[in-house]
Amino acid sequence: MTPPDTGNHVAAGEIRNARGERLDHTFVAGRPGRQDVVVIVHGVTSERDRPWARALAAALTATEIAVLQFSFSGNGASEGRFEDATPTKEVEDLGSILDALAGWRVACVGHSMGGAVGLLRASRDPRIAVLVSLAGMVHVHHFMQRHFGHLGAGEAMLGKPACPWNRNLEEDARRIGSLTDVARGIRIPWLLVHGTADELVPLHDSVDARAAAGGRPELLTIEGADHRFTGAHPALLQAVVPWIGRQVAAR
Repeated sequence: MTPPDTGNHVAAGEIRNARGERLDHTFVAGRPGRQDVVVIVHGVTSERDRPWARALAAALTATEIAVLQFSFSGNGASEGRFEDATPTKEVEDLGSILDALAGWRVACVGHSMGGAVGLLRASRDPRIAVLVSLAGMVHVHHFMQRHFGHLGAGEAMLGKPACPWNRNLEEDARRIGSLTDVARGIRIPWLLVHGTADELVPLHDSVDARAAAGGRPELLTIEGADHRFTGAHPALLQAVVPWIGRQVAAR
């Protein structure tokens, strides 16, 4: 992908993952000549065009920072099957996005399971220079069992028929378990943002991640915010956008 030389909304060209599946995405350029880009990573049973993600992308581009949003394979308008959309495969998808951003300095912002995916990728990929976890999932297997362990194979996750509970996801979550050991190795700037009323991923996940990382990450809580930061977008933007701006300015 050639870095754009305008501030207009542009497509970043076709992006495919290692299996050849097209990843639906949008790319908005930043200030001409600026090589910083924020990659926004969605959670399980979701896709790139979520209200919180739209609000965050708009606020970042208003500061002339480039933003790439995408849907994992098997989600949204991307190719592939949802039944194959495990955290491990999504880590690979994120790697394909980074491949397409060769030469850019990447800040990865992941929500929910996207936070887990971003953490896993950042732990092994130096192309991610800045990490933000929004309501980030840390105890992956516990989350899956608590919310979906009662479902039979093929039953809708979170009431979404296009997102059937399946063995691939269950087994991958069991294999991953918890990410506290992964968090210990993170040395890049890392911001954790979590609502105190999160009904899906408890605030304790972010508390545990920070503790595992020796207190290095910054943890900001948003009082009364649910998992999707419903009605709390201004607070979310106030927490994230200036912080990313400071990390960009420091490099």
